[in-house]
Amino acid sequence: MNTFIRFTSRAFALLFMLSASISLNAQCATWNDSPDKEKAENAHVSYRNFVKGTEDFTKLSEEEFNTSFKDWKIVYDIAPAADGQRPFHYIDGREFYRAMGKKATDAAKKKEYNDRLISFYDEELVCYPKNEAFLLGRKANDMFYLQGYSIESIETFEKAMKAGGENTEYIVLAPLGQQLNYYFKTKKIDNKRVRELYDMASKIADANIEKGGDYTQYWEAGKANLDFSVLEFADQIFDCAYFKETLMPKFEENEEDYEVVKYILSKLKDQGCPETDADVQRVQAKYDAIYATLKSEQEVKRREMNPLYDASILMDEGDFAGAIKRYEDAIENAESNEKKAQAYYQIASVQSGKLRQYGAARQNASKAAALNPNWGKPYIMIGDIYARLGSSCGDSYQQRLAVLAAIDKYNQAKRVDGEVTGDANRRIANYRGSMPIRSEAFQRGDNEGDRITVGCGIGEVVTLRF
Repeated sequence: MNTFIRFTSRAFALLFMLSASISLNAQCATWNDSPDKEKAENAHVSYRNFVKGTEDFTKLSEEEFNTSFKDWKIVYDIAPAADGQRPFHYIDGREFYRAMGKKATDAAKKKEYNDRLISFYDEELVCYPKNEAFLLGRKANDMFYLQGYSIESIETFEKAMKAGGENTEYIVLAPLGQQLNYYFKTKKIDNKRVRELYDMASKIADANIEKGGDYTQYWEAGKANLDFSVLEFADQIFDCAYFKETLMPKFEENEEDYEVVKYILSKLKDQGCPETDADVQRVQAKYDAIYATLKSEQEVKRREMNPLYDASILMDEGDFAGAIKRYEDAIENAESNEKKAQAYYQIASVQSGKLRQYGAARQNASKAAALNPNWGKPYIMIGDIYARLGSSCGDSYQQRLAVLAAIDKYNQAKRVDGEVTGDANRRIANYRGSMPIRSEAFQRGDNEGDRITVGCGIGEVVTLRF
């Protein structure tokens, strides 16, 4: 299909003469009882074959455009409301004139075509009032983008929002914001009027964003554009008194609702209401009271649902036995070996560091290491336990053998987990001077390389070295 580049002056003149007889106050005539019903239906089918599925009529060739426009004009003159069930003739009329307006090079002609386009909304509204919100929104949008800034356009946006409520289209937001910005800046409308329209549009946008759906991103973008235009003058448009007037009644109705009270307090402060304001202090006091209760309730619930968290609190409170019990609960409910290993390690840490139950601590650290073999910290802990057991052993030779057992665990920690290498090396360096002395070993008949079982409750077999 060839796309026409421009109409000739003669073609435009012909088209305009053909359409000149169309009344701006067309009645809702249908072809149902018309003596020219067959003619109207034939013309309808003929022009619709050209334009059906075409969103931009400028993409029709010049011949296709002229032919389809002529047939549209025939059926529109006879039955502007078609069969009374379909508003095609008004919709397509707008698109014919939109295309003519786009192609017109003469400013006066362009204005005539665009004005005629707008008038089809009014005609359709008379015959199809159920589409009021949609048509008013589209009309206001076309008024803005085709005719420019106007108070009438703002009023039409307002009518669309009142008629549609949450069913208003997102397309109203950006152009409404731009016009509110312009007319407030030029002092053509006051801050009260801006607030009224901004609040109306914002509530519609917020409701649709919260609702979600395929158009959420468009509502978010539209709201962002609206805010950008209006909130440039936020300090002049919105004040503390205004927000107190609108929000305090909501506070009175919902003063036990945490989210409502939180929102109102934040809004009042954001709008410059001083903390010394009596209403702000009332809202703040209620917020603090609700928050304290919720925090307490949430803390109880969190501790019930999260045994690891509960155990950490019990540790802070000095209830070590209670903490171990909660770590055991965590092991029962753990979804992975890694989480179980963490809990066993924590139990071992409490038993070793707080309760001095070295035997039990060693067992639990060993369980942690078995469940997570690539984790070095349990081996570090076992090494520390061996060092402590050795230091309390009465035999100095056994103390030095215990150091070998500890060093073996530090080396094992490094082998399985590079992240603990630094900690392991520091411990090895600290204990190196406490390794067995060659002369003392020889007195006992032990030689380097011998495999010796360590006492002091350790029971590990080590290779003797000095």
